[in-house]
Amino acid sequence: MLNEPASFDVRMLFIGNSYTSRNGLPTLVAAIAAASGEPRRIRVKSIVAGGASLRRHWNAGTAQKVLEAEPWDYVVLQEQSTLPIKNRSRYHENVRLFDAEIGSHGAKTVLYLTWPRQNAPQSQETIVNAVEAIAQEIGAAVVPVGRAWQIAMRQAPGLELYVADGSHPSVAGSYLAACVFCVRLFGDPVSGWSVSDSLNLDRKIAALLHESAWRSCVSIACA
Repeated sequence: MLNEPASFDVRMLFIGNSYTSRNGLPTLVAAIAAASGEPRRIRVKSIVAGGASLRRHWNAGTAQKVLEAEPWDYVVLQEQSTLPIKNRSRYHENVRLFDAEIGSHGAKTVLYLTWPRQNAPQSQETIVNAVEAIAQEIGAAVVPVGRAWQIAMRQAPGLELYVADGSHPSVAGSYLAACVFCVRLFGDPVSGWSVSDSLNLDRKIAALLHESAWRSCVSIACA
């Protein structure tokens, strides 16, 4: 008989699309948390579909079944990346639907604040405003990944956080996103090299990403 799995300190469910699945973001979050100065064992699960909006996930019903089946501490909502820009009210409706369901199961809603297309950096503020407005309304936590990308690219203009399509994250982009999740939700700066080394990231770049993740959260008083 197999041994029972170790208990987990935190259980996180991610609902989204390729911005979540690319480079295994949830797994990176768990790995960084496990390697931190105060290690945390995180159980992660993802419900993802390419290009999916939160409304598509809601209509599919899979997320509701997963929420019913086992307990979660955090449920991360990642909207289709351009919807907060194109239709803020629709995005807010989608979040409200999920938040009520998430709350009924005793979990905390977390909003994944993403980045703009590479050729439209000015739209970052629109994304930020849309996400922060609904977060304030429902009391959700915001993980400001887009802010961290801005900080990192100002520090190192040649940093490649995007892949060639100008939309999806590179390995460095996903690593930075995972760092922001850990800083925002657990309150500790990211340090050490075990995860970044496993991704073949230069340590100077990794250090810059660690700093950018921390700075993106300072202004919103990380939990």
